[in-house]
Amino acid sequence: MASRVFGVSLGSRRAARVAPLVPLAAALMAAAALALPLALGGCAEERAPPMPFKPVPAERIGKPGYTQPGEGLVAVDVRRERTSNLIVKFRDAPVYIDGEPVTDLMDGEHVTFYLLPGVHRIGVTTQFDPVIELRFLVDPRYTNRASVTFDKDHRIGIRRVVQ
Repeated sequence: MASRVFGVSLGSRRAARVAPLVPLAAALMAAAALALPLALGGCAEERAPPMPFKPVPAERIGKPGYTQPGEGLVAVDVRRERTSNLIVKFRDAPVYIDGEPVTDLMDGEHVTFYLLPGVHRIGVTTQFDPVIELRFLVDPRYTNRASVTFDKDHRIGIRRVVQ
């Protein structure tokens, strides 16, 4: 029987020993083919639970005057959204306020600036991108938040987040 299945000529003794193993091998292969997708299904990537943003360490803030609260100043939170994209995950993003470099943001960090009410320019860049500026109206009546993200082409961007 084994000689017909495999198309080889075997001696009669050897064929007698191999013949009972053929159905067993086929059954094992079928079981493995069914079990493999089930086993790998447990390895599917799941989204990590949201984590709070980490503040930028004080030693990385170049102009501390922008990060100190004061009378008549309004808090503006700038966040660098988390990403799983390794191409941009470890890239720092320098932040500018009204054209002055203030700090840089890494993945999952945020910084709170205290600015006078009115229109300001918040800019971000990377070593590969030009400075992208957002005209940002600071208003004490609203929550002032900006989000720094990367697009599908790994280019940096900034947008106001309305809440």
